[in-house]
Parts: sequence; structure tokens; C-alpha cells
Amino acid sequence: MPTIAEKRAAFRALHETGFFVLPNAWDVGSAKRLAKQGFKAIASTSAGAAWALGKDDGELSCDEVIAHLQMLVGATDLPVNADFENGFAETPGKVAANAVRAAATGIAALSIEDWSGSALYDKSLAADRIAAVREALDPEVMLVGRSEFFRAPDVTPAEWIARAVAYGEAGADVLFVPFMLDHGAVAELIAAVSPKPVNVLVASFDTIPDYARLGARRCSVGGALAGIVWKAFDEAAASLKALEG
Repeated sequence: MPTIAEKRAAFRALHETGFFVLPNAWDVGSAKRLAKQGFKAIASTSAGAAWALGKDDGELSCDEVIAHLQMLVGATDLPVNADFENGFAETPGKVAANAVRAAATGIAALSIEDWSGSALYDKSLAADRIAAVREALDPEVMLVGRSEFFRAPDVTPAEWIARAVAYGEAGADVLFVPFMLDHGAVAELIAAVSPKPVNVLVASFDTIPDYARLGARRCSVGGALAGIVWKAFDEAAASLKALEG
């Protein structure tokens, strides 16, 4: 069984060259099944975690998410990248304190996003939050700077790329702009933050090779796997209920 330090080192090494898929697990069973498929690491998903507890995405508390991360880390020998939403606090110091709590679960990485739950943080505040987390974390824990551009469709890709650059300069090890799928924009993002790696959240699994060719270091799928499972469950349960007559 690898140690936490070994898992963190292995995860960081995955980002040095090449490309890998980072699938998102939401419970013990999904984590173990993904490991059996041969994936090199897994990520959590805020949506999948919430659905598993009968809640909507964004409704889990910091304590609930930390318990969820403890469960995932304990379920597999693979490194775990945590979806830590906005850090469950507003100020840089409080976000950093929560990130340290999350890291104590044994995760290899965590993401901090720039969405408060109702609005985007000012870019300078968002960068300060990243900087505070980076300073507080063990240097072996990777920090993902996540920019929620899809929540503000009136903002141009150039502005979101500028945010990603700022988060990289603040100390993020990986940059992540969910649902930035236009190949030209992704290529610009990769070039702008180079040599730091970029994660792409794909909307369709069959597009993954496209982003690998563009130079993305990794692709994740967010709540897609959990959504597929729950959709199949709902359809099967509806068919079962229909048999009552």
C-alpha cells in the first residue's frame, strides 16, 4: 500500500509529461471500480458527492465534503484530486484553513474555484485566495486554480484566460477552466499558462483525444459518470414502479 507521500509524488509526476484521464468517483464502489479499470488517479465530484447524499450540487457543507474525501482516500490506493468547490469560505485565511483540513485526509490535490455560490470573486481576491492556500498547504499537495467561466457567459475567453494566468502566478500548480471547450480557446489557455498543466472538463467522452492533441495534460468528466449511473437507476426504478399497474 503506497504512503500518502508516495501517492502525492506519483500524482505530481503524472503532470510532468504526456496526458491522462482523471475520472471522477463519488462513493467507495465507484472509486474501487475505477481503480480496477487501471486509471492512474481519480478525482472527486461535488455534484456526484451531493447526489449520493440526496442533495443538489453545492448543498454539502465543508464537514460533509471532508468526510467524503476521507471515504474516497480510504477506498483506493490511487491518488485523489479533490473538488473542494470555493473552499467553503470567503476570506483567503479561512479558505486556507479549510484547505489544510482537506489535505489532512490524504488527498493528493485540491481545486479552489472563483465562484462564491452566487457571484464571481473579484480577480484580485480570487488570486489572493489561491496564494493563501498555496502558502498554507504542504508543498507536495497540488493546487488546482479553477475559474468558473461558464457561470458568466457574457465574459470573453480572453478574460478567463487572464484569470487562469493570475491564478498560476498566485501559486496554482494546475489550471482548470470547466467547459472551455472551443479548441482555439483551449489552445490559447494552454499556451498562456505554459509550462503549467491544464485540465479540461469534457462534455463528451469521445472528444478527449482532441484535447490531448492540443496539449492538455489531463481531462476529467465531472459528474458525468455519476449522472449516467443515476439516470439508469431512475429509468430502471420507473420501469419497476410501472409494474405495480
